[in-house]
Amino acid sequence: MLYATTTAADKRRILRERLAAGELLRFPGAFNPLSARLIEQKGFDGVYISGAVLAADLGLPDIGLTTLTEVAGRGQQMARMTELPAIIDADTGFGEPMNVARTIQTLEDAGIAGAHIEDQVNPKRCGHLDGKAVVDADTAVKRIRAAVDARRDPNFLIMARTDIRAVEGLGAAIDRAQALVDAGADAIFPEAMRTLDEFEAMASAVSVPILANMTEFGKSELFSVDQLRGVGVGIVIWPVSLLRIAMGAAGRALDTLTEEGHLTGRLGEMQHRADLYDLIDYEAYNHFDTSVFNFQITKE
Repeated sequence: MLYATTTAADKRRILRERLAAGELLRFPGAFNPLSARLIEQKGFDGVYISGAVLAADLGLPDIGLTTLTEVAGRGQQMARMTELPAIIDADTGFGEPMNVARTIQTLEDAGIAGAHIEDQVNPKRCGHLDGKAVVDADTAVKRIRAAVDARRDPNFLIMARTDIRAVEGLGAAIDRAQALVDAGADAIFPEAMRTLDEFEAMASAVSVPILANMTEFGKSELFSVDQLRGVGVGIVIWPVSLLRIAMGAAGRALDTLTEEGHLTGRLGEMQHRADLYDLIDYEAYNHFDTSVFNFQITKE
């Protein structure tokens, strides 16, 4: 009922413990607070909050147009609806090192369990598009050091994302990742790895967990959880998958309305009202007012 009972501090601690145990943790991307709760209900390990999804939610491209206020606000709305830890995409930290520091503390206040800061230049672009540019190593290191120095909860996960693989190759990505770990990064997000061998090389080269981004229509092949576990990946995300599926379904429904004038033939594709009410824990609100939930819905 209402919001999660697990505190942000406990979510961070649990995330750290599970990463330290060497588990592979599955973080599907939520596109709103309700989908974050659904991810929990389906038994996943955490919720990922994608910058691309947050931008798309506003009808904007993923090129750094969103603000810290927008990202933290929406992130808080998602994180508080689930007992799971949430990791959020903080882009380049919204500015220079001092801005990065403020970003981390703002995300801590929003109840987020961890964030990743990337080494792209501004304006950034989606990590699986051509034509990316990255900052020099010194600038990338300063961003991570600022993030580490700013956090107040030592369990808040500072993840460094590097996009240099697509610009200078795997060797440069490994060198950049090692420098970011030396700067204090708790985990590494090597963007746009192309093969399992590349993930394995990265995992072997650094002393912290690495994240695999299994985004559709991108540079990486869509490997399975078992394949990624086998090469030492610690976290796997599907950042935009649920949004893509939901928007695809919405588009088909609108086409059906245009063609047929009703959606009777698509009822089986919809979340049933009973399932929705179960997900939002409608009945529990009777604790405050017994007139709230005084009905039964059957699935026939």
